Amino acid sequence: MLARRRAQIVGLGLIGGSLGMALRERGWTVTGRDSDPSRSARAVELGAVDGVGTDTRADVTFVATPVKAVAEEVRRALASSKGLVTDVGSVKWAVVDAVGEEARFVGGHPMAGSEREGVEGSDANLFRGAVWVLTPTERTDGPAFAQIRAIVSSLGAEAVSMPPEAHDRMVAVVSHVPHLTAATLMNLADERATDHRALLRLAAGGFRDMTRIASGHPAIWPDICEENREAIVEALDSLLAHLADVRAVVAGGEREQLTKMLEEAREARLSLPVRAPRPTQLVELRIPVPDRPGAIAEVAITASELLVNIYDLEIAHNAEGATGVMHVLVEAARADALRRALDERGFVSSMRKLV
Repeated sequence: MLARRRAQIVGLGLIGGSLGMALRERGWTVTGRDSDPSRSARAVELGAVDGVGTDTRADVTFVATPVKAVAEEVRRALASSKGLVTDVGSVKWAVVDAVGEEARFVGGHPMAGSEREGVEGSDANLFRGAVWVLTPTERTDGPAFAQIRAIVSSLGAEAVSMPPEAHDRMVAVVSHVPHLTAATLMNLADERATDHRALLRLAAGGFRDMTRIASGHPAIWPDICEENREAIVEALDSLLAHLADVRAVVAGGEREQLTKMLEEAREARLSLPVRAPRPTQLVELRIPVPDRPGAIAEVAITASELLVNIYDLEIAHNAEGATGVMHVLVEAARADALRRALDERGFVSSMRKLV
């Protein structure tokens, strides 16, 4: 009988609790701990973890603390166990930089959440269909990255890889600034409601959808804004510049320019990526990779830079040499672009259709 895989979760809030539930549903033994003992006890009651404490035999540790505490807890987990370590924080470069030369650590960030707060809001299905960003570096161990990616995928998430610095710049635009914008717009509406009591009653679906994220837990945001200050300020500056352009167009009554701007935005919104294609639209690339730190991360990041999503990944090791073969599933329409880019980087691949 195969031994059950073991995981530990540090930080038992919404994400940590949901992780525990999802892993336990898939047969993992899950140990967890939190700085608040009452939260740890509640996690056991809710079935998010099997028990409370530190598991030195854990195959993988997920650090799900507030971002300011992530680096310290990652180092602690690496020192106390021989397993893999990842995190779920929304800021990556500060953590990767603080952790240093650790091949067993793979930074991560599930783009998932809920209006419900804390462990009480835990949901085993929270990660189904969510994008889960992984941020390997040149020092990341290839098999470690592949294993973390497989675990993430098993939870129903879509794993995407990119460098930590790129992650922080992108997440500032698609997550951090939208939250600050929603909160600002909500505060503006609330101020106007003091004079116009009916205003918030007029807040229809569009306004509610746009400001929904402002209902998220505010306590996590000062740390996020501090840790990702540079990227957030840059994105805010860009937003302010674009809003100034919109203001000028509206103030000048430039109907054609306004229509053009709105049409471009609509087209971009309609072009947002959809979920996984059918098997007939996928191909398998077989990529020989040398047995050296960073090789697998380089392939994954190259795919991300070209906006090529990897739908599955497996590594076959060569017992007689210092190379392995990386099997990745990608969309057929984007496979040639990825092959050319990999060829330029010295990875000569072959391709086959699935059906």
